[in-house]
Amino acid sequence: MTASRKAALRDAALARRDALDPGFRIEAALAIAEAFPLDRIPVAGKIVSGFLPIQSEIDTRPLMDRLRVAGARLALPAFPDRKGPMVFRELVRGADLVPMGFGTFGPGPEAAEVDPDILLTPLAAFDAAGNRIGYGKGHYDFALARLDRVAPRIAVGIAFSCQEVDAVPHEPHDRKLDFLLTETGFRAF
Repeated sequence: MTASRKAALRDAALARRDALDPGFRIEAALAIAEAFPLDRIPVAGKIVSGFLPIQSEIDTRPLMDRLRVAGARLALPAFPDRKGPMVFRELVRGADLVPMGFGTFGPGPEAAEVDPDILLTPLAAFDAAGNRIGYGKGHYDFALARLDRVAPRIAVGIAFSCQEVDAVPHEPHDRKLDFLLTETGFRAF
């Protein structure tokens, strides 16, 4: 029942996201870059994993550039083995990006694998309690669980405000967000 409820919420939120105007998308990407609270989440010297947008996701590249300028080392998710766990590889300016599957790109196998301190986390839907629905594969839940076993990580959900739902069914393996950033601002949970 939970899986079917999550699927219905995911589909509805993604339909709202897909319907957004292209001009609005650009302004939203710039707004999240400006709204990230560097005073509350310092990034200098930290490894921050971002993501390149797929489908109709919000574009995190302006935000990632702002974090780089603020002293963050950047990383992107990678899937070295299509069936294995998601890892993170350092993103260095000028490095070639290779297909990662899922319609996105990332640093190739020559890039260093890193463990991010802060993860900009994509999502399909979220609620006011910090619960998220991903795309149904659990990649971020599993990666965060693995990283959190070593040291607590900060998960910042990145989305458009139209992706909010009343309540996300929560399962034991689901990792809540610590923060959320949309074009309307920043939230802490």
